[in-house]
Amino acid sequence: TTEIYTLSLHDALPISYYLNGLSAQDEGEYAEALNNYYQALQIEEDLYDRSIILYNIGLIYSKNGDYLKALKYYYFAIFINSRFTSALNNIAVIYHYQGIKAAEKNCYALSESLLQKATFYWTKVVKIDPNSYIEAWNWLKTTRRVKI
Repeated sequence: TTEIYTLSLHDALPISYYLNGLSAQDEGEYAEALNNYYQALQIEEDLYDRSIILYNIGLIYSKNGDYLKALKYYYFAIFINSRFTSALNNIAVIYHYQGIKAAEKNCYALSESLLQKATFYWTKVVKIDPNSYIEAWNWLKTTRRVKI
């Protein structure tokens, strides 16, 4: 999912980089967006704002199919904010996607391991926000993976 979060207004320079990054990201100029986000990270001190920047970097890597890098930045974001449901959800989405791909290649043990990771993160998401992630909730129920 692609949810946009806004930063608090602590300092004009990191916000300027962040807004330039958002604009470039919206226009599909991912290299420029990443450059701006990395610049913002160099100077942004507010942890909440840093988690949003890290999340947006993860979105770009995910959009470009670089799921390992996307996971890295989503993990950075949840390390700062463990209740960041969009980041948690995106981690689950990546593990789910990879689990389905593994099953298609008859790698069933790997598939199950990845789907268990998706289960772990989607369970966290629906515990934190049970009304916003209906698809995750439905997947957990229909696959009988609910541990809530």
